Amino acid sequence: MRLRLRRTAAVAAATLALLVGVPVVADAAPGQGDNLARAATATASYTSPWESVAAVNDGIDPTTSNDTVNRRWGTWPNTGEQWVLLTWPSAQTLRSADVYFFDDNGGVRLPASWRLQYWTGSAYTDVSGASAYPVAVNRYNAVNFNQVSTSRLRVVLQSGSASVGLLEVRAYASAITTTPTTPPTTGWNPPAGLVTPLNQVWTHQEQTYSNLYGFRNYGWDQLFAGGGSINYCVRWDSSATVSAALRDRIHAALQRQFKKWMDVMVGHNGWPYQNVPVKVVGWAVRDRAQLQWTDTSVDIYVNDIRENAPQCSTPCGRFFNQSGQYPNCPGGPSHHYDMSLWLTAGFGGGAGGDWGQRIGSEYYVGALDADNIHILLHEMGHSFGLDDFYDWTPTGVGGFLMKAGSAAQITEFDAWMFRDWWRHLKNRYGY
Repeated sequence: MRLRLRRTAAVAAATLALLVGVPVVADAAPGQGDNLARAATATASYTSPWESVAAVNDGIDPTTSNDTVNRRWGTWPNTGEQWVLLTWPSAQTLRSADVYFFDDNGGVRLPASWRLQYWTGSAYTDVSGASAYPVAVNRYNAVNFNQVSTSRLRVVLQSGSASVGLLEVRAYASAITTTPTTPPTTGWNPPAGLVTPLNQVWTHQEQTYSNLYGFRNYGWDQLFAGGGSINYCVRWDSSATVSAALRDRIHAALQRQFKKWMDVMVGHNGWPYQNVPVKVVGWAVRDRAQLQWTDTSVDIYVNDIRENAPQCSTPCGRFFNQSGQYPNCPGGPSHHYDMSLWLTAGFGGGAGGDWGQRIGSEYYVGALDADNIHILLHEMGHSFGLDDFYDWTPTGVGGFLMKAGSAAQITEFDAWMFRDWWRHLKNRYGY
């Protein structure tokens, strides 16, 4: 009997609360010696009367995001877009920056997203070439960008379910070359505080799923069958039309979210891939007229209905052909798909398994520019074997992505649960 992972996770799209897991002491970034923020004057869009915007560049390293000893900048009760501005008397050459978020587990929480802007002399514009904008508690969140010369640098925060705040901002003339969360290159070496909960999770999975090791269609199996790549097909379960531009944005967002899980593995415990290409090879739709493009960049499947929804060609799907052979796929083996992105109009929450992920089409399209499409990330975790945590929580950890509704991005605990699967299955692939 095939192992069918739990597919339903009632993850409300608006739930962005993040609970603190295991606090860690913040590491100073490389280049701390050329931190230019100390010489700037800090101002803000709004500051709670009992907080201080001067805290953001006072040079004090926080120990946790809920620092109750040192000064803090927060915007409670204001929400929406908020910012902190660093202003220098003369132009500075800037190449990177990092921020430490204020999160008191109450009225001030992590932002939904953030970005950096610089003053051109007439307007604020986003820095170009930004490497990423991570959002995590209890550490600095670093970003490298293309070099600019400016007298003003602005940190723009978009609030989630609460107000936002910062404990420290650092800006550098040099690039930040490493981050404190870079995983070890060999062996199994989780933080000491996570050893017990990780063991609890794996034991729970072994006891719950009788076919845990015999199952052969996890995301891991799909990835290695493809030589380090993944193919998707989109099931457009909606009456809405899709332009070529929207199609490309849907593809790009899927690739960015998948990359977040793959980045967890880079350099860890013999993981062989530095980059995992994700390609969308097809679309399934009820009516061809809904797809407003004429190019042949993807295969199109029309009115093949399965589960009351458009279905991508079953001869091309790994879920239906787990031998890895696709002799009857119309486009040939290169046009096979490992998973489906099933976008359903009016669908709440999400579902995920070896067949792919299902989420609401309106939710997904509305989140295309979000840093973390957290329902999709949660369901991708299921495709790689990660379990749900509806009725229990491992010892010593709080909010994390796979505990539905308690985190909006991959946390440290999620990352180590993901790596634990690789630890237990790597021999299957000769590692």
